[in-house]
Amino acid sequence: MAQTETTQPSASAAPEPAPGKSGGGVFALLARALHGNIRQYGMLLALALIVVLFQIWTDGTLLMPLNVTNLIQQNSYILILAIGMMIVIISGHIDLSVGSLAAFVGAAAAVMMVRHDVPWPLALVVALLIGAAAGAWQGFWIAYVGIPSFIVTLAGMLLFRGGTQILLQGQSVAPFPKGFQKISSGFLPEVGPHTNYHNLTLLLGLGVLVVAVLQEVRGRRQAAGYGIELLPTGFFLAKLGAIAAAVLVFTLLLASYHGFPVVLLILGALLVGFGYLMRNSILGRHTYAIGGNEPAAKLSGVKSKRVVFLAFVNMGVLAALAGMVFAARLNAGTPQAGINFELEAIAAAFIGGASASGGVGTVLGAVIGGLVLGVLNNGMSLVGVGTDYQQVIKGLVLLAAVGFDVYNKRKAGS
Repeated sequence: MAQTETTQPSASAAPEPAPGKSGGGVFALLARALHGNIRQYGMLLALALIVVLFQIWTDGTLLMPLNVTNLIQQNSYILILAIGMMIVIISGHIDLSVGSLAAFVGAAAAVMMVRHDVPWPLALVVALLIGAAAGAWQGFWIAYVGIPSFIVTLAGMLLFRGGTQILLQGQSVAPFPKGFQKISSGFLPEVGPHTNYHNLTLLLGLGVLVVAVLQEVRGRRQAAGYGIELLPTGFFLAKLGAIAAAVLVFTLLLASYHGFPVVLLILGALLVGFGYLMRNSILGRHTYAIGGNEPAAKLSGVKSKRVVFLAFVNMGVLAALAGMVFAARLNAGTPQAGINFELEAIAAAFIGGASASGGVGTVLGAVIGGLVLGVLNNGMSLVGVGTDYQQVIKGLVLLAAVGFDVYNKRKAGS
């Protein structure tokens, strides 16, 4: 019977590579660093390529200051919805009612301000409370009664759409007070000496740049403290350079027109606030735990019903905010508002890295996914692509994003 030969390490064998240098050296380290965030980095790269493609295809029109501002204002309500939808999907659920709820809240705000002369700040607060109540209503049936979210929110879609028709009686209600319109179409005021750029926007852009760089440096130091493998210094500096270039170019584009739109400040606050909540708070970690493995999360002491309930309350508030931003942009409450908003928000979340099985995704990813769709819509409109072909292309992009997620999971499992 043949003996199996075993090889013992000899004293003359080459020493093992140092940590971070094995498996191909620097490039292997870079590949490992990218692998953990492949969806997010992939979507950022896709967004950059789409921007470059349409910038060339439209002879520079895409990144004109006026068009960049319009791109932000046109997609702001979808980005707001995508943030809330991402959190709902992370928890393992779905919400089909957000478009109808946005229309209903916009209609309610219009009726209050136009027909009953309610001051717009009060109408804004009441509308947000209506959204919270609607989210709590749906969250109760989902979290505490146990009805699937697909069924509850499908019923909500019909309920809120009918409520919108009843409130508006089939007619548009307009116009709104100037202050309310500025939620969507307003800009930061001019301050300081007269220049060719919006001074306050330049200051804000520099502030964002400083905070972004400090956050990256802080994250690198924390990773080093935990013994996590780091990107080589050269690649890290290149990453900082790319961030700085993107922020500066975006700031200069806005500053050369009317400056920061008010709705962009709202989006920025939501991105920072919910990003911190999902990364660093107990509630955020519990949301990921429930979406990833709800039975295990329950055994660990997570109050899953409460977490799911709060996810839908939050979705209701963000749907209300999106509805008012859309109404302010149109300067009217209309019965046809909000149609297909839920599909755009769901598509943005999945393109931005959400998993259909829950437990995966980031708030930043939702915004990136929404921007991919927004740039596609805007760019194809500028070059004259028909709406029929636009729908086909967006459908293929969504299918490719989800297919990429499934492929990665199978690859990781094997």
